[in-house]
Amino acid sequence: MEAFNLEVAGLVTHVQPLFGSTREYFRRYLTDKPSELLVQVTAEDLAFEQAMFEQEAIEEGMKIRKFTDPFLERATIQRKVAEKLLERDTILLHGSTVGLDGSAYLFTAPCGTGKSTHTRLWREVFADRALMVNDDKTFLRLTGDGVLAFGSPWSGKHGLDTNVCLPLKGICFLQRGKENAIRRAVPEECLPELRHQCMIPEDDQLAKTALDLIDRLAQIVPLWSLECNKEPEAARISWEAMSTTQI
Repeated sequence: MEAFNLEVAGLVTHVQPLFGSTREYFRRYLTDKPSELLVQVTAEDLAFEQAMFEQEAIEEGMKIRKFTDPFLERATIQRKVAEKLLERDTILLHGSTVGLDGSAYLFTAPCGTGKSTHTRLWREVFADRALMVNDDKTFLRLTGDGVLAFGSPWSGKHGLDTNVCLPLKGICFLQRGKENAIRRAVPEECLPELRHQCMIPEDDQLAKTALDLIDRLAQIVPLWSLECNKEPEAARISWEAMSTTQI
């Protein structure tokens, strides 16, 4: 299959894929820039990813699924890119990230809680002012001036992502509720869920790097707890709180 260069969060990766569909999947992130990382996917990589998904399903009490080889190839590339980006103070977080007026807002929660529904409300309420940064996997880079949120091609079943980089204004832990209410949260109450939603490698040294980044992230970015329903008011309430807080 034809090799290609992929740029995510400023890292250029040379990919030698097994499947022709892989290049098309990454089409919005292709580049002619020289690469810094080589990813050559093997059958062993695919088996490893399938085993990891099965382990995750067992831990979450979910049904075990058999994924297609092209899907597993994309997961392999994601994992290797994410591990390399740890060297750049960049971590991968599971959540739905929406951009508004030049800033990013990330909503995270267990699968099926309503992250994508909530960011869809933002896009409906704020129309052209809003865009999807990523609906599933966002890369966050810690800098001396705050945190940057990068779009990535790994954006869930709906494929909602934009190849952009925006300053992150806040991280919100979402749960369903009959009424809409948002409050500031403290790092101590959020760290367990934040660690759960971030990608932490199997390698001990890489895992330590990831955990250190998560601890720093919780201290840098304003954290929020949101109970919400599916009404447009939920988007307005969360934006009004999160957008007026200084980082």
